[in-house]
Order: sequence, then structure tokens, then C-alpha cells
Amino acid sequence: MPLYQVLIYAIIQGITEFLPVSSSAHLAILPQLMHWEDPGLSFDIALHVGTLLAVVGYFFKDWIQIIGQGFGLTIGTDEELKQNKMLLWLIVVATIPIGIAGKLLNEKAENEWRTLLLMGTMLVIVGIVMWFAERFGAQTRDLTGIVWIDAIVIGLLQALAIVPGTSRSGITITAGLFRGLKREAAARFSFLLLTPAVAGAAVLALLKLKKAGGIPADMRMPFVVGILVSAVVGALVIGLFLKYIKGKSLYPFIYYRIVFGIIVVALALFR
Repeated sequence: MPLYQVLIYAIIQGITEFLPVSSSAHLAILPQLMHWEDPGLSFDIALHVGTLLAVVGYFFKDWIQIIGQGFGLTIGTDEELKQNKMLLWLIVVATIPIGIAGKLLNEKAENEWRTLLLMGTMLVIVGIVMWFAERFGAQTRDLTGIVWIDAIVIGLLQALAIVPGTSRSGITITAGLFRGLKREAAARFSFLLLTPAVAGAAVLALLKLKKAGGIPADMRMPFVVGILVSAVVGALVIGLFLKYIKGKSLYPFIYYRIVFGIIVVALALFR
């Protein structure tokens, strides 16, 4: 796999995984447009690991505080997190639906559902739903106000991310907005939720790779480069996105989703 392809894949993964625009759709359409070979399981795992490193690295202090508080310890300095000591268990509850969906539907998601028509359709549908969330969400609460019903609703909608083209960050941020969370709080909770979800997916994929014989010799360098580049780009995108949405809307991402989705559907129907 040429180095330039590795870099392009990793950069796209780092950008689109954390923006509400669907990384799966972008990574699926790229080889078809460029007539590249499928990078394979090992490289897909590298991108998952890079994503995991990005979110864990960026929110490392948050996770230490959240885990400590979840077990009754007084730890950390984030005042917002201090006021919601149940956040760890709220994240656990919100993660259960995606775990169940992944167990039951992962094979379909990776094979039968990975079509341009479905991904394009989901890009458009979720984009429209995001528009309603941005337009009509109350946006009055931060992380201190997240309660059990919020975790359950956001977790249930996160399960939809198993369908390619949905966008894990897109659907969870949308759910947060419908529950009255501010944009930044919805995005921060979304990224925290992404940590156990991606960790679980990465572990399962690594076990699958081990059963298949491990990383092929010619993919070892792309594997390492893919991890490092997607991790660095992903961490930068998280910081920039959280800074952006403090005072600006999601409309640019919504319109991008809808236009991109229409293009993907057109390619599926007319190619």
C-alpha cells in the first residue's frame, strides 16, 4: 500500500471520525473514486486504534477525574465534571446499546449494509434530523445536568451508528441537542462515549486479525503510520471542533452532509 494512500486514509479518518459527517462513508467512497484497492482489515484496525489514542489522549485528564469520581474519590480540577459525579456510570449505561448492536449486527454493517446507496441515504436523513436538533434544541444544559434519561436516549441513538453513513458523533450530538444540552456539552459527552465504543470495536477487530494470522509483513509500516497520523490529526480536530461550537452552529456540517449524501446516492444510482 503506497505511503501517500496511507496518509490520505489516515488524515480523512482523523478528520471525519470526530466531525458529524460520517467517517465510514468517506473511507468507503475514497477507494471507489480513486480506483484504489481495499486497504484490508489490518489497516482498518490501525485507523480504529489511532482514533482511540486521539480521544483518550485528548480527554486523559477528564477520564482520570471521571473514573475517580465514579468510585467516590475526590480527584481532578474540572469544576463541571466535579458537579456530576455519576458521569462514569452514565457513560456505561449509554454504551450498552451500541455494544449490543455491534454484537448482533456487526457482520451486516461490515458487509451487506456497506453500500453507497445506504450510506448516502443515511448522510441525508441524519443531516435533516441534525437540522431540527440545531434549530429547535433548547441548548440550556451542560455536563452537570446530564441525568439517566439523557444517557439512555443518547445511548439508544448511538446504536444507530452501526449503520454506515450515520456518524457516531453526528447522531450522539444530535441526541444531546434534542435533550437540551448545549452544543459543547453534547459534543464532549459524545467524544467521551466514543472511547469505550471504539475501544470495544478495536479489541474485537484485533482478535479477528490475530485469528487471521496477524498483520501481513507488507502492512506493518502502513499500520504504524496509520495509527500515528490518524491519532495526531484526530486530537487536533477534537480541539478545534470543541472550540468552534462554543459560539457557532452545526449548520455547515449539516449542509455538507446533505450535499455529500446526495452526491453519494447519485453515484450509487448512475455509475
